[in-house]
This record gives sequence, C-alpha cells and structure tokens, in this order.
Amino acid sequence: MVVIDIGMSILMNKKETRKLQVVPYDPDWEKQFSHEESQIKKALGDVCLAVHHVGSTSVPGLAAKPKIDILVVIKPGSVNIDPPLHAIGYETRGEFNLPLQYSFAKRGKIDVNLHIFEEGHPEIELNLTFRDYLRTHPETCKEYALLKSALLKEESSFEKNHPMFTGYTLGKAEFIRNVLRLSGFCRLRFVRPTNINEWEKVKKLRQHYFFDKANILDPYQWTFDHPDHVHFILYLGVEIIGYAHIQLWPGSRAAIRIIVVEEGQRNRGFGRQFMEWIEIWLKRQGFRSVHTEAAPDAVQFYAQLGYTPMPFNDPDGYESNARDTPLGKIIGAC
Repeated sequence: MVVIDIGMSILMNKKETRKLQVVPYDPDWEKQFSHEESQIKKALGDVCLAVHHVGSTSVPGLAAKPKIDILVVIKPGSVNIDPPLHAIGYETRGEFNLPLQYSFAKRGKIDVNLHIFEEGHPEIELNLTFRDYLRTHPETCKEYALLKSALLKEESSFEKNHPMFTGYTLGKAEFIRNVLRLSGFCRLRFVRPTNINEWEKVKKLRQHYFFDKANILDPYQWTFDHPDHVHFILYLGVEIIGYAHIQLWPGSRAAIRIIVVEEGQRNRGFGRQFMEWIEIWLKRQGFRSVHTEAAPDAVQFYAQLGYTPMPFNDPDGYESNARDTPLGKIIGAC
C-alpha cells in the first residue's frame, strides 16, 4: 500500500522500535493474494466490485515486507462490512491518515493488510498507478529495491516516531512522490497531515490566508495535537493546494474553523469537492450538523453547498466577528 508524502512527524511521540523484515520476492505472494481474493469476494458478495493486489508484494522481482497488501473496491454507501470480514479472520484497524478508508488486517500463516475504499475514491487510482509504473519500468523498480536496502542499514528505519509509520516507511516518501509525478497522477485527494512537510504547508496556509490579515502569528497551533480538532489537506496530484480545520463539538455538531484553497487553484470546483468529502467523513463519524461563521466573500460558496442561516452557538464562547454570517447544514438524522 502506498503511503505518500510522509516525512518525520512534528507530533513527536516516544520512539518505539518496530520489528521490520524485508525479504526477496516470493512467487507464492501472488498465490497467497489469489487465496485471499476468493475469500474476500465470497464474504462481501455483491458489495465487492474489485479486488487488487497492491504494494511491493504485487511487483514481480521486488523485495518486500512479507505482508500482502490488498485493495478492495466496494459499492458507494455500503454499510456493515465488518462482520463478514471478521468471520474470515480480519480485524478492524481504522482509517490511519486516509479519510474514508476501511482498514483491516489478518495475522497468522499469511499476513495481510486490507484497504477498502468506495468506488471512485482517489486512493484506488493512486495505488494502482504506482504499482503499474513499477511493473512496467524495471530500472525504477531496481532503484526502489536499492532504496529499501539502504534504508534497512539505518537504525531510524526500525523506530516508530509516529503512531502510524516507521522510519522505513517515511524514508520511501520522496521516491513514491517522484514516481507518481512521472506517471502523470493528477487526482484530487484529501488526507490528514502526518509529517513535517505537510504540517509546514498547513502552517503557511493558515498564516498567509488568515492570520496575516490580522497582523498576528497563528495562536491556535496547539490544535494540531488536540483530539477535538481535525485537520485535512487537499492534494492535486502530489502538490498540496488546500487545507481545512474542523472542530468537533459536543452534541454531534462540528464547526468549520478554516477552509482554504490556494488562490491559483480556485474556481475549478476543488473547494466544493473538499467540502463534500469532509461532510461525508463527519457523517460517517456520527455528526449531525456542520456550522461555520462565513466571511462576506464566502457566504455564496456555502449557500451553493446547502448551508443556511443557523445559530453558531460556540460552546467555547469565542467572540464572533460582527461581519461574519453564522451558517449551518444538517448532514445526519437526529
């Protein structure tokens, strides 16, 4: 499975040494995938649209961690897929840094990481694009193998400095980004920031588009590591072009504190797509309404997305700007 644009995290957690094994390519990996593929299709039935072997074990001749990465495409709106997968040995793992991902794992005679996305999710194309480029470009595949070998000689590769990823995974990010560039990958996608490069871009976007206007330094960076605040970034291909800061309130309410798309990328529907993804994610988390205080030049944008006048009722008691308009939208059943 491809993890893109991952560097050393600025959310510095206690170092944790991780067990890591990379072995020469094993032809049995394809057989193991085929066995799991048939089980998954049987378990999910008509909900399952496609099953793909991805990650390094899917590239003939490439050394890899002996864990089979499988990407499953399901029908949009599918629910309750956990029970049938639990029945064939998979455990639920969560989204990691990819919103709207269903992640599962199986450990035993065969180790499998299962990544499930609804049809149309951009991570599907990203993973297939990276896999197919390596399969058809032997020299690039050889470079990847050499990079892995070099990383295994570094002590940091065996440490987990971030709750999601080891140094080994982090060290492959620039290579993966370059391959996606070469392949022409240009999909719009959104993720939660997980590394120093992404967080630095977040800081720049917040400061430039919001706090420079007030001639102050961003006083809310403490929200970067707070459970009631969620931050998303918007990619176009491998470049970050947007950012959103969402606060999770009690009572199944959420607030859009900041959402911005770079000036050069506006009026292309990117902001609308970003908002739609965020609303789907919030609804999946059980939130029933989304609220914002829209600046005068943003009221029309929100109105086009179905936001109407609605009291903001900030539970933190922050003072509102008199020029802003309180808007809201119901996204879930009461």
